Amino acid sequence: MGAETEVRIHIQNASNRSVSLMVKDEYPPQMTLNGMREGRIDVGAQSTATLIYGVTPPRRGRFEFGQTAVRFRSKFRLIWCQTNVVEPATVKVYPNMRRAREAELKALGARSVVSTHRKTSWRGEGREFESMRDYVRGDELRHISWTATARRGKLTTRQYQIERDQTILIALDAGRLMTARIEQETKLDSAVHATLSLFSAAARAGDNAGLVVFGRRIKSYLPPGRGRDHIESALEALHAVEPEMIEPSYPHAFEFIAANSKRRSLVVLLTDLVDEEGSKELLTSLHILRPRHLPLVVTIADRDLKAVVQQTPSSVKDLFTQSVAEEIIHHREAALRLVESLGGLALDVTAAALAPALLQTYLRVKERGLL
Repeated sequence: MGAETEVRIHIQNASNRSVSLMVKDEYPPQMTLNGMREGRIDVGAQSTATLIYGVTPPRRGRFEFGQTAVRFRSKFRLIWCQTNVVEPATVKVYPNMRRAREAELKALGARSVVSTHRKTSWRGEGREFESMRDYVRGDELRHISWTATARRGKLTTRQYQIERDQTILIALDAGRLMTARIEQETKLDSAVHATLSLFSAAARAGDNAGLVVFGRRIKSYLPPGRGRDHIESALEALHAVEPEMIEPSYPHAFEFIAANSKRRSLVVLLTDLVDEEGSKELLTSLHILRPRHLPLVVTIADRDLKAVVQQTPSSVKDLFTQSVAEEIIHHREAALRLVESLGGLALDVTAAALAPALLQTYLRVKERGLL
């Protein structure tokens, strides 16, 4: 998605004389053409030739290449003859994994680079004991080992490492509000790339990541796992997902998660909230996940609404725009405060900041030992 892909048409001449052909390929009209998809090709006897051009898919999904038209001279070279070869073929366009990896590197920096080359124990407030060290001002009193302190004659602190083999389950809303477009892509597209970034980061941290895509019903489910094959399964599950103009069913999604995930998990809900009704259904359904799971509700803003509110209106239209922005902000903040009061975590970010903010929150959850 969004990256140029090379298309090659191989032509083999099995005869004992050279031929001159006019070749024209039928590519998906939704894609951007780079280069020439047609041209004259001379193929020598008992040899091959190749027509090469590029296409850039604008979005995820399935696209169809049509037949390839070939024109050639008749036996006595008096007229041109035409035939169609190669059956139409459907190709899959997957989300841009390079973009997801870049977001991971931007958010986690050196930690992600180091974990690529060797297994690294990230230190934090996890529950797995790692070692003892001298007390440093600022260390929490609960981490002081009084037995070791008495034996050594000086304050000694227990040091812990971030736990591995934990479970992250991403619940991806594919409902009405995720159809909103931000520049050239929908909110769902932004959420898909953030999901893949989190899958990659979780794998490097030794955690298992799973996926639930839902609208009014469950559209796709990938049980938690990790590894290269698992990320490829996530790409397969996400490549053709499209948002629908219907309201999502949070209760149905949470009941499915509760029934299929018995192990305590960080449940990351990627969604959007605008009106009070949608917020109410989400909030009244969170109890289905608690207390076994730790929910993280992530809402995706259309743009920086706070910047709109801070501007001085220059017209009646601007005034009404500010009023609507203030109302949306109020509903979002009220809903997210209630999420936190119910024992969950909340995050409200723009689409551009979604992946980095999500990864940093995931890392903080692990460092603080919240799972």
